[in-house]
Amino acid sequence: MTEKQVQNGSSRRDFLKNSAALTALLAIEPLSGYAVMSEKTNGTASRKMNGIQIGAVSFVDEEVNKVLDYLQEQVHINTLFVTVFTYGRGLAGRQIPGQPMPDHGSQESDEKTFHGGNYAIANPAFYTRTVLKETRATEHGGFDVLAALLPEARKRGMQVFASVEDQWRQDVPGITGLRELDLYGRRANTLCLFHPDVKEFWTALVADLCSSYPVDGVLFFNERNGPFLSALGASHFQSIDSSRATCFCDHHKKASIEHGLDFERVKEGYRKLDTFVQQSFRDIRPGDGYYVAFQRLLLDYPEITAYDELFDFGKHQILKNVYTTVKSINKKLKVGFHIEHVNSFNPLFRATRSYEELAGMADFLKVVSYNNCAGERYASFIRNIGSTVFRDVPLELLMRVNNRLLDYSEKEASLDQLPMAGLSADTVFRETKRAVKGANGKCLILPGIDVNIPAGSNSRKASEQDTYEATLAAYRGGADGVILSRKYSEMYLANLRGAGRAIREGNRL
Repeated sequence: MTEKQVQNGSSRRDFLKNSAALTALLAIEPLSGYAVMSEKTNGTASRKMNGIQIGAVSFVDEEVNKVLDYLQEQVHINTLFVTVFTYGRGLAGRQIPGQPMPDHGSQESDEKTFHGGNYAIANPAFYTRTVLKETRATEHGGFDVLAALLPEARKRGMQVFASVEDQWRQDVPGITGLRELDLYGRRANTLCLFHPDVKEFWTALVADLCSSYPVDGVLFFNERNGPFLSALGASHFQSIDSSRATCFCDHHKKASIEHGLDFERVKEGYRKLDTFVQQSFRDIRPGDGYYVAFQRLLLDYPEITAYDELFDFGKHQILKNVYTTVKSINKKLKVGFHIEHVNSFNPLFRATRSYEELAGMADFLKVVSYNNCAGERYASFIRNIGSTVFRDVPLELLMRVNNRLLDYSEKEASLDQLPMAGLSADTVFRETKRAVKGANGKCLILPGIDVNIPAGSNSRKASEQDTYEATLAAYRGGADGVILSRKYSEMYLANLRGAGRAIREGNRL
């Protein structure tokens, strides 16, 4: 059966039934370790995992063989992180609306046709204990990205990881009752991490993918912050709405009681935090200043930060369940977690994320060290925290102090120049080195490298040399490989060539 026939509607199970080649492939063990060999490189092995994130649309638009040949021969990629599940456009679909199309693939926007979901074919037997049963991505007909990709990747000695992301759309059947509740009882777009059906879904999904396909493992994405940092806007997102902090549903109430928290005190503390933030926006300065009032609030209501820790506990329990589930299927499979970008420039967030702890529950960590788009994002973070907790501090001074806390070089751009300048490749080196030291050999460190990640019209657009320098900086920092991010369908070929040059050099370090 041809790849085109698969794209035109054959189910995974029909495909497996009628394809002797793939049926035989399913009996093959995943590639062991992380030294992968290629027939096209005369059997020479690289000890590094040189990876790229890629979605189903790229294989539909450009054909599996052509894409794999290019990535292997020109970019020296040996590991594919294939987006198998997400409803978000960051990892799936073509270029996002409002951004120029790259110089390959379809030049037509899929804004009106993008749906998202599961780009493989689910086995219903795995989803009997969750209401989330109908999650199929519909925009590519019957195309099954793993069935189409795995045979060709194996021929080339390339590893294949199934990437799954906690991003949803609101018309998924069964989703309404799973959505989080904010401080005032309104439904959010995110799903409650303590809801039994949500926890069961993630376990079912990775069990299905790792049992039904000969993948090498899973990369799990969850970029959600807890209620404390969300209320403060302590990230790079543009807007702050402290009243929308989540989650305050019955499942969270039950978990808070089990962990010794007074749920009513929790809500009271978060309402006072909401008042603090809203008064900051209106320039109503507390008598002792913004920071002192903020610190006093935390002393009066330690439940605020304790409840934020509860959120992280729920998130980490899902990560642990994913890890345990995958390992129960095959101990040789590898599990990795995406460590969100805010970890690179927010010391408050850093304090909640120990690399040593995370390394104990993963085989590899994708540490986001995007430096070009980071200029825009870091500037937004500084302006966000400078509008509330640190409102009394001039923004440029606030950024310089934060740079010291992050161990950034004093040569980084000033705040007004930061979006257009980006952060230097040196920040990639430093963050990689910090992660390697923190993990202390317990897991692999694979920095995420910014390759044409979309940014505003007045923000930096990375060149081929920028990408080369950032990629090489990760290897010099001791990385076990890299993951070119966010997705192939928004990357320019010149920047991929720059990354390829650095990968070739990095493999020799």
